[in-house]
Amino acid sequence: MAVNPSIITRDLDKVSESTGNIYESIHIVGQRAKQISNNLKEELNNKLSEFASTVDNLEEVFENKEQIEISKFYERMPKPSTLAMEEFLEGKVYYRYPEEQAE
Repeated sequence: MAVNPSIITRDLDKVSESTGNIYESIHIVGQRAKQISNNLKEELNNKLSEFASTVDNLEEVFENKEQIEISKFYERMPKPSTLAMEEFLEGKVYYRYPEEQAE
């Protein structure tokens, strides 16, 4: 990932530049963050389901290094809100207003 995962201060003028309203911009970023989070969660669950065991016996459950590495990879990834904000500021997020579409 090319996104800086650290906490940084954002220029509110830049965030609200495309919508004209900081609250609308934050709402759009929040909705995109939900999409990213859901996609990452589904992807992680699919990868971890390969390691799922039908046996619940603790003696038969062993640590799988590959499973641990997959989990650690997802833990190190930037937060979905950070990814969404970067996408929004780069103009990569498409948004529309539903009430304008109905007219």
